[in-house]
Amino acid sequence: MSLPRQVLPGQFYMITRRCTQRQFLLRPDPETNNAFTYCLIEAAQRYQISVLLTCAMSNHHHTVIFDEQGRYPEFVEHFHKMLARSQNVLRRRWENFWSSEQVSVVKLTGREDVINKLVYTATNPVKDHLVERVHHWPGVNGLGDLLSGRELRAVRPRHFFRRDGSMPEAVVMALSIPAELGPAAELREELRQRVRAVEEEVAAERRRTGKRICGRRAVLEQSWEGKPSSIEPRGGLKPRVAARNQWARMEALLRNREFIDAYTKAREGWRNGEVVAFPPGTYWLRRFAYVSIAET
Repeated sequence: MSLPRQVLPGQFYMITRRCTQRQFLLRPDPETNNAFTYCLIEAAQRYQISVLLTCAMSNHHHTVIFDEQGRYPEFVEHFHKMLARSQNVLRRRWENFWSSEQVSVVKLTGREDVINKLVYTATNPVKDHLVERVHHWPGVNGLGDLLSGRELRAVRPRHFFRRDGSMPEAVVMALSIPAELGPAAELREELRQRVRAVEEEVAAERRRTGKRICGRRAVLEQSWEGKPSSIEPRGGLKPRVAARNQWARMEALLRNREFIDAYTKAREGWRNGEVVAFPPGTYWLRRFAYVSIAET
């Protein structure tokens, strides 16, 4: 059983999930791009999640969020469930859509850590040598919308949702820059410069090594049943916290350790019939078993 996660309001996270067997089940095409955007927006609005940036690669996605209400587990569950069902209908398949490994949820402790993950998310297609520039990626990548202030838009996927169902016919959402990150204009300019620097760095690497980009056409022509020829490393570390500052990282890990210890002690007493209060940030047992939560 995995260790419990502390779910507190007002936190930044980077969400990553991969398709089963690394297949290209999210390979860009109009229906997939629309379905991904629709399911993301609908889930974010349903659970009051602010989406800063998202990028849908052919076999995984990265999404950076701000969880103001402490509801990200509900958002992740709903978003991934609806997208998986929609894509399975589109692809005429019925097996599991997502990898069986646990969803990667990395807490971002400071402004610099959030920006680092925004750059990582935006430039993922470039660093994988799929396209030369971020805006060349034919799939969903919200960088241009975030920098320009444009809204993301999508319509209800006709291949899956009922016309007379409860899901909205169309959804609209602006990518967010929460006030906790400082002036929006400054962040946009910093992000623009750092993304451009990554694009130039990767281009210089190609010139040194002779490596070539895949290109938009080749990406679009890939079979959704395909997968990368490379072998993915297994058994590596799966971090829960990202903090560039050493002391901030140590503090975050210490707080997490204290939460786990308090949770474990409270759970043991609860199972023994004792009257206990679980530590703040207890999520599953508070939602489904209605346990008492200690005051902060």
